Amino acid sequence: MDGEETAAPSLLFSQIHFSIVQSEGLSSSDAEPLIKALVENGAQEQSRPFSTGRIPLQEVTHIISATSDFPEYFKCVDALRSVVKPEWVHASVAKGRLANPRSYSPDPRYFFSGVVLCCANLPEGDKDAIIGGVLAKGGLYSSSVTRVVTHIVTLTEDHDKCRMVLTKDHKCKIVLPHWYRPPFDDCLRLGKRLDEDPYLFPDPEILRKKPQDPIVETKTLDMQGASSTNPKFPSGTQDLDVFIAKKVKISDDLEIGDHLRGTIEDLIDQGGGAVTGSVHKADVLICQYRESLDYRLASRAGKAVGNLAWLYYLITQNRWSAPTKRLLHYPVSKYGIPGFDKFRICLSNYSGDARVYLENLAVAANAVFTKSMKEDNTHLITAHQNSEKCDAAREWNIHVVNHLWLEESYANWQVMTLSNPRYTHFPPRTNLSEIVGQTPVDLQAAQRHFYPQGSVEESEDVRSRQDRNEQDPGLLSSQINLSNSDAVPYRPRSSEATPRAAKSHGAYQSMKTPARINTDGKENETPSSRGAKDRAAAKLHDQAADIALYEKERKRAGGVVFGGRRRSSEDQISNMSRKRSNSKDEGVATDEDARGAKKAKKTREPPVMRLLVTGYKRWATGSSKREVEDKSRLRDMGVLVTQDPAHCTHLAAPAFLRTKKFVLALAAGPMVLSTEFVDDCLAKNQLLEPEDFMLNDPAGEQKQGSKLSDAVSRAKAHRGQLFKNMSIYCTENVKGGFETYKAIVEANGGTCTMYNARTKIAPSKAATDPDNIDPDIIDFVYLLSDSSPAETQLWPRFRESVRKCGSVPRISQTDFCLLAALRQELHWNESYEHKEK
Repeated sequence: MDGEETAAPSLLFSQIHFSIVQSEGLSSSDAEPLIKALVENGAQEQSRPFSTGRIPLQEVTHIISATSDFPEYFKCVDALRSVVKPEWVHASVAKGRLANPRSYSPDPRYFFSGVVLCCANLPEGDKDAIIGGVLAKGGLYSSSVTRVVTHIVTLTEDHDKCRMVLTKDHKCKIVLPHWYRPPFDDCLRLGKRLDEDPYLFPDPEILRKKPQDPIVETKTLDMQGASSTNPKFPSGTQDLDVFIAKKVKISDDLEIGDHLRGTIEDLIDQGGGAVTGSVHKADVLICQYRESLDYRLASRAGKAVGNLAWLYYLITQNRWSAPTKRLLHYPVSKYGIPGFDKFRICLSNYSGDARVYLENLAVAANAVFTKSMKEDNTHLITAHQNSEKCDAAREWNIHVVNHLWLEESYANWQVMTLSNPRYTHFPPRTNLSEIVGQTPVDLQAAQRHFYPQGSVEESEDVRSRQDRNEQDPGLLSSQINLSNSDAVPYRPRSSEATPRAAKSHGAYQSMKTPARINTDGKENETPSSRGAKDRAAAKLHDQAADIALYEKERKRAGGVVFGGRRRSSEDQISNMSRKRSNSKDEGVATDEDARGAKKAKKTREPPVMRLLVTGYKRWATGSSKREVEDKSRLRDMGVLVTQDPAHCTHLAAPAFLRTKKFVLALAAGPMVLSTEFVDDCLAKNQLLEPEDFMLNDPAGEQKQGSKLSDAVSRAKAHRGQLFKNMSIYCTENVKGGFETYKAIVEANGGTCTMYNARTKIAPSKAATDPDNIDPDIIDFVYLLSDSSPAETQLWPRFRESVRKCGSVPRISQTDFCLLAALRQELHWNESYEHKEK
């Protein structure tokens, strides 16, 4: 009607509040177009608070992540928040409606996530079974061939759908139904996604090769740093940010030396974390054994619990990984899996990290591992059945299983039955070492066996709080809930665990279990458990003040003087020597655990400056000891000397340099200072104003062809995206090294690929990018190369391949890439190009 206004149509993501989790599979450059697509369609981004670094679960509806391996994943699932892959955004925009989040889940249990299936030339029964299995594991089904279809399942290529894919060069895989179909399913039976190569048309390997033909070894992915529970300390550690806003407790059961412990604590501290001696205050616990009290308390509280191998993995990778993702990143048991001590296990057809991992896993389960197989072996674990050991095992009646039996026995902490066909299934022409290490820890099984509901750690928790507050009897009694009849008083399990109980007198002796009083002459009457708890709790309440006073007296120098000081003499105790009193008060007032607590480590404020230093002669020619001392002094001033160019806020150099550090750091647009800033700060032992030490190098600016201030301004405007969407290739033996130019290109938002005679050239992304600023430059495909004879032989093939993709090849000297990164602007000069001969 005339008086009514037409309501504006709601945007696609108008109800979406999202947060993005960056990882190895979702970098900052990949996240930018996602954020733009979401915000333009009405979504709101919820950023993480810097103080905690955690996802605000109360404010978000969707979390965009390429992996489920981030700290808050299970909390997101429990809070019913949708965790989806980046493809969910693109699919929703393409369809014009929100796609089903379950089909885009990063959860590894949905291993067909991202698979869009189409069937051709299959019986109806098999077709229905395949579709059902794929949908159950996170995939999608399409009845017709579209651009989003990833796999066509067929018995032959003689079908219109297959011919359409082949003629239009559609990027779609044509596979045999063995990859899916029950009862010949391999992925569904093993519960893992296998490589499609043996099932691919036009020449499927499983139809071409004989069963006895050798099977090619496959590389085991993501096993670095996860094959042992006793790792070596990582070398060449970088600047860390994985510990930001996290408090870490390092348990005493690791039995590491003071020097190594100090080194680890320094790394955590420099990485923005903090080390605590209290498991109650910690976010992360590092321990070795599941039998420890710290483990039970931390696990019951839902904290992240891992072992030393997991901690080293975080330091090496500088990215978060859940300790339950890999079996040997989780604390082990002193006694192993019940029943595994009777097993003698041997391996076959596993190599490298996969073999080391399975060896250590068998030992951690308390089995006997043997390198050679004999008749007294009980199990042979093999990746496939083509080996002499497999033939001998069948003759000697030894169980032949795949590694899933060992992994799932360890994960569930029980001997899994061999009657399950998953453990004796070996897909044809497949080496199962490709899926080693994908079984996570079952936390429900760990809880059942190591910290079950109603176990004694609640009472031990009370005791640990009692130890921390023993100087205040009133506080002690207020923390013990005596109104609850189910409260259980602390009971030590062994004299070794609580040595003080064996030496105590008086008050502790009266805490023994009271003798049963038979009032009605019934000899075999069992007393009420609840009544015993009530009586014990009442005695503990009556004697709480005496216990606290005794513990305070026991810690006094000289020990306990029985029958000596009384309560009225506390004033005399407080008037002891000032040195003794001060040291004792510091020990009593600490909020760390009383038992086994070490000297509190000096805590530092968060850094106000992240400084990257390059070309500094004081550290280049001096001793490493001086450098360590200087960095420690700077850290006390609030300056963190980092080695990570992407996260530095300031760059210190003696001149406008062409070093790798300088070029990489420039992409982040830092404030560029002279190294005199470091000299003066150390000389005056205080943080000076960095604006007074701006780098001024007219000769260097003339040599590089750009003012340094202009380059920094352009870097801030580019936001690390100078080479965005550019197709850059680089030869392996180029002067300066391929890794150097790869790092420069990636620091500026591009991708750099090593080029050799077998490299396939991908089409440039620039043609379809609506944000393209300078297509005249970016539409070219570049090859960074020298003019040596070995490299000039690659040029004709490169030019031919690029032209086939519809782009223009440019074979350039490395100066093009280096000067563009230094000047932070793309400017082509004909002198850069190697001319076609």
